[in-house]
Amino acid sequence: MIPPLALTFAPSLGALDRLAEPAWQIVLRCFVVYVVVLLGLRLSGKRQIGQFTPFDLVLILLIANAVQNAMVGPDTSLLGGLIAAMSLLAINAIVSRVVSSDTLAQRLALGTPTLLVSDGRLILEHMRREGVTENELLTALREHGLDSIDDAKLVVLEIDGTISVVPKDAKVMRGRRRVRQIKHG
Repeated sequence: MIPPLALTFAPSLGALDRLAEPAWQIVLRCFVVYVVVLLGLRLSGKRQIGQFTPFDLVLILLIANAVQNAMVGPDTSLLGGLIAAMSLLAINAIVSRVVSSDTLAQRLALGTPTLLVSDGRLILEHMRREGVTENELLTALREHGLDSIDDAKLVVLEIDGTISVVPKDAKVMRGRRRVRQIKHG
C-alpha cells in the first residue's frame, strides 16, 4: 500500500492541467533562454568561459535568477520547476550530441583556436579580439618554462580558454590528423 503522504508528492496526469502555463510553453521558454544564454556566453569570449573569476560566478548566478521567471512564467509549482529542469537537461543533451558530431555546429557553438604568437611575433589583432593581455600571455609563457615571446614558435588560445605554447626548440612530431580550425589572420 502506498502511504497517503507519498500520493501528495506524486505528479498525476491531472497535475498538468493545473499548471499556470502549458507544459509546451515552459519547454519552449527554456529552449529560448538556453539558446540566448549560450549565445551570450559564446560571444563573451574564450577567456571568460575557460577560467571563471568571482565576477563570472556572480554573473552566472544573477543570470540564473533573472531568467527563472522567463522560463516558467507565473508557474511556481513543483511540476513546473521539474518540467523546466528536465527541459534544460534534454536541450543540453541534444546540443552536446549535435556539437560533438557536427564540425560546423562545433565551430559555431565552441569557436576555434586562435593563434596569438607565431615565430616569436605577437598577433595583436587576435589578442585584442580575444581579450588576452600581454601580461596574461607572458604568464602562460612562464608557466610553460619560457622566458620571453621570442622563445615561442606558437602560442594558441584554445577553445576552452587555455593557452597552449610550443617552444621554438620543440621537437616536431607529425601526426596523422590535420587541424584546420586555427585562425591565422
